[in-house]
Amino acid sequence: MTAILEATGLRKVYVGGDRSQIEVLNAVDLTVYRGEMVAVVGASGAGKSTLLHLLGALDAPTAGSVQLDGRDYATLREPDRDRLRNREIGFVFQFHHLLPAFTAVENVMLPEWGDAGMPTRDMRRRAEEMLAAVGLSDRAQYKTRDLSGGQQQRVAIARAMVRQPPLVLADEPTGNLDTASADDVFELMRRFNREYRTTFLVVTHDPRIAARCGRVIEIVDGRITSDRASQSGSSN
Repeated sequence: MTAILEATGLRKVYVGGDRSQIEVLNAVDLTVYRGEMVAVVGASGAGKSTLLHLLGALDAPTAGSVQLDGRDYATLREPDRDRLRNREIGFVFQFHHLLPAFTAVENVMLPEWGDAGMPTRDMRRRAEEMLAAVGLSDRAQYKTRDLSGGQQQRVAIARAMVRQPPLVLADEPTGNLDTASADDVFELMRRFNREYRTTFLVVTHDPRIAARCGRVIEIVDGRITSDRASQSGSSN
């Protein structure tokens, strides 16, 4: 198996207003392999979202390193790191962060649009194709504020996948959805994992979602305490 993401000695400390130090992650070593579907679980405040932010180059560690496909974030200039993140990592968040005044297709175009500085017909075509892949062809021209929560999260997944990145980081992607919508959203990610061999790292509080991933990592007080294969999930 080929490693796509490697974290070594990862540590994150925040300094409070009174100069006190709050350690959120400590000595985290993690290797994620291409094509895996990995769940990250743990109590609120355990450090799950912080880990995802460091792995996605959205924040910098206090100590340690992160490599994506062998490229160490710390050795890249900020514009190169931003470009790597934009082109090779997709993000799905609990609150999806869609632009409500934009249409579904415009939101899906944003990763490429932001990179190029202006929209093109090819961008729109790829966005429309990805919306079709998540079952929203008939909602392409709807403003995202007019979509249901489940539909909005489908748009967010289409946006994350529009460049077919090798890695998608998802932070509580089903946290605001009812059971049926959560199942639909997870199955979309699972399908992209199988069809595109996209690696998914999914932070979740839902034990049903975690059990359907191929691997489950548990974080307690900023440390990985368990890293095991799921009994019911599979990465193949």
